[in-house]
Amino acid sequence: MKKSLIKLVIVAVLIVVAAVLALNGLHFANSPRYLKPVAEAISLGLDLRGGVSTEYIATDTTMDNYDSLLEGTVSALRTRLTNAGFTEANVAVQGTDRILVEIPDVDDPEEVARIIGTPAHLEFRDPNGEVVVEGKDIKAAGVQYANDEKTLYGVGFELNAEGSKAFENATREFIGQSISIYLDDELISAPTVQTVISGGNGIITSSSSSTSEDSYNWAKDLAMLIQSGALPMDIAEVETRAISATLGIEAIDGAVIAGIVGLILVLIFMLVMYRLPGVAADMALLIYVLIVFYALAITGAQLTLQGIAGILLGIGMAVDANVVIFERFREELKEGRTPLNAVKFGFRNAGRAVLDSNVTTLIAAVVLMIFGTGTIKGFATTLMISIIASYFTAVLITRGLLILICKLGFTNRKLYTR
Repeated sequence: MKKSLIKLVIVAVLIVVAAVLALNGLHFANSPRYLKPVAEAISLGLDLRGGVSTEYIATDTTMDNYDSLLEGTVSALRTRLTNAGFTEANVAVQGTDRILVEIPDVDDPEEVARIIGTPAHLEFRDPNGEVVVEGKDIKAAGVQYANDEKTLYGVGFELNAEGSKAFENATREFIGQSISIYLDDELISAPTVQTVISGGNGIITSSSSSTSEDSYNWAKDLAMLIQSGALPMDIAEVETRAISATLGIEAIDGAVIAGIVGLILVLIFMLVMYRLPGVAADMALLIYVLIVFYALAITGAQLTLQGIAGILLGIGMAVDANVVIFERFREELKEGRTPLNAVKFGFRNAGRAVLDSNVTTLIAAVVLMIFGTGTIKGFATTLMISIIASYFTAVLITRGLLILICKLGFTNRKLYTR
């Protein structure tokens, strides 16, 4: 009896400690080590943080190596946004022919729209108008120094193997002449070939830039234009949406209030209906909530508004599992079994039903994860975490806690069932 009480107290203390750390985090004195509060560690989705969401569609899905080109386009967009300072931007394939770009915490959506732009078709043409290389041949383009004194800037670019060979041949043939750069058939630059460019790395300079600032601004603009067309495949913009952070803050506040109120009501309900087993269920439910939020913080899964709904649904499933188990526990008590034996047989008889219900919901979550798009994936992710956590707490944690409670030696059956 004494050992069981000590174990229950230890579990209760651990729950409190974990909750305090989740709310406040932990800072070690004279050490850079720092445990963030869970609220800061969880990555919020675009619908909660605010930002810009842009959807693109592939203009031609019949080309050779389509899948690899699509992935290459996603990688190019992600690199472009990272280089522009949007390190938390999310770029992902949606379905079979669409790409979703989400950029959170953006103050000026129009600026982001200009950076992402509508990806255009880029071509380098020789003096005869023949295409030398295209956007798909360009691996990278960016601003770099154009002279040894580091006073002027140019646009450095890198080509793939196929583009490198074609560009080397063209620069060898047209030294002293211009190789023009076109974006959607519009001339954006016409640099003169000074020397043979081999190895796939070259630099474009401007003869009209007289100052360092002028050359930097010119190079930055040209690099951005080249990047907008330097994609493995042509894609078209379908939709661009700016999402207000205010809406996200209001949604979080409302969801937190609803979650707290709902959780308190559930805890009270379990205590009133199931007495001592309700205590075990309440402790397990608190553990479930902590597991879910710590899992979101550790895995880096984005929490969306739909994801919050998945968490609340998981709470309902956890309670439902406990209700099923406790009803079987009551039946075993009515058969005259001792509380400990009732726990054993109750969990054995109800375990299959609880497992089946969780597995079927988990299958639905996996399907949503595979075929869903955007925030639906956020819902599926949190739902999967919630299902696993709810089953673990309902079957293992609740069972262990209920056994400890039964070992406290209470013999009045009214304490175990209404």
